[in-house]
Parts: sequence; C-alpha cells; structure tokens
Amino acid sequence: MTLSEVFLWPGTKACEKMGVDPEGEAGLLRWMVNTLVYLVLCLIVVWVLVV
Repeated sequence: MTLSEVFLWPGTKACEKMGVDPEGEAGLLRWMVNTLVYLVLCLIVVWVLVV
C-alpha cells in the first residue's frame, strides 16, 4: 500500500460502501469525503494544541 492510498483510504472505503467506483466519476465524492475527514482531524488537533 502506497502513501497516496493511505491518504485516500477514507474516501475509497466510503465509495465502496455506496457501491460507486472511486476511480471514475465518483472521484469527486472520494475527494469530498477525504476533505471532511481530514478537516475534522485537523480541527481536533488544533483544538487540542491550543486549549
């Protein structure tokens, strides 16, 4: 498993669960899921470091 596959894993699993191909037109869906996952993780990290 490459580093890029590790970073794209949440969106890929979400697409597979919904039954769509993450490599096709659903790439935007994978991008959105990954963005939301990493946004929440980064906000938690920032919150922990600041508070």
